[in-house]
Amino acid sequence: MDGIVLLGIVFVVLAGLGTGTTIWPMKLMKRLQFEHYWFIAMLVGLVILPWAFVMVRIPNFFAAYTQVGWEPIIKANLFGIGWGIANVLFGLCVVRIGVALTGAILTGLGIIAGTTLPMIMKGTGLFANAPDLMSTSGQVMMAGLAVMLIGVLFVSFAGFGRAKILAESSSVAPSQGHQGSFAVGLLMAVIAGFASAGISLCFVYGQGPIVEAMMEQGADTMSANVAVWAAALMGGAAVNIIFPAWIMTKKKNWGELFKNPGETLLAMVIGIQFIIAVTLMGRGMLLLGVFGASVGFAIQQIMQVMGNQAVGFLSGEWKGVYGTPRRLMYVALSILAVAVLIVAISNMLVQ
Repeated sequence: MDGIVLLGIVFVVLAGLGTGTTIWPMKLMKRLQFEHYWFIAMLVGLVILPWAFVMVRIPNFFAAYTQVGWEPIIKANLFGIGWGIANVLFGLCVVRIGVALTGAILTGLGIIAGTTLPMIMKGTGLFANAPDLMSTSGQVMMAGLAVMLIGVLFVSFAGFGRAKILAESSSVAPSQGHQGSFAVGLLMAVIAGFASAGISLCFVYGQGPIVEAMMEQGADTMSANVAVWAAALMGGAAVNIIFPAWIMTKKKNWGELFKNPGETLLAMVIGIQFIIAVTLMGRGMLLLGVFGASVGFAIQQIMQVMGNQAVGFLSGEWKGVYGTPRRLMYVALSILAVAVLIVAISNMLVQ
């Protein structure tokens, strides 16, 4: 494994841990509600930061986007909108069913599309030469995907076991409304899971022409990378900003946005950490080579699950929960670690 590929793996590992732990500030917020911190985080992370970076680093960025044309940008944004819907649902699901279970369901459903689609319908640029599904590397990837899904299944079992123990140990029986909320949370997580792969696919199917155009205008590699995310996530940004804005309008609580500077800063941290993480993911995918779209997303998602569980443990979701659920979680994390190794091997087998 050469140094460039190893660096790519490091980047996608950090990206997964970054996205998996992005929501830790939510656990510290007492006053801001979902619509407040989500609005601030997404405005900062998806609009202000990437576009400010592009404007500062690429003087002729508008000419480059014009050169690209509308088709690649629209295609990328369709995936981005799907991810945007999943992202909003994720934030709501965390409140209803917890970080660990939400992360597991989203990952299990989204990872299939995110890893297999680039092998079936080739991406742009470097990813246009990705190996086929039935190639040697593709088959090893499928084996890794199977191991990943087993790991995610164990995570889900552990999450359900945790929820059952906490419910049994509670002195107050859960109300019908709470049960309904949990069921709705599961349904939203399933929908979000299928759409969540859009965060990777918007890059895979948009980066080729955008990166080329930006670099022709003198942009460096990282700036061109950020330019892809700035353009590809416009639709996703709109979903993530309009939805909480609508909630605040409906509740008439816009005034709460800046009443607590500390929590406002925490909300900004969510957006900053997120855009840094996805930028690392995109760069890591490219460093991994022609199979980077599938390999990079697979590793990123595995590490995202691990990051989700870390937040769950550190925030007290597992406090007082021992026995089988904890053992299942430890087994799950071990299985996911094996999956990372198999996926890395699949990249080494590319002809």
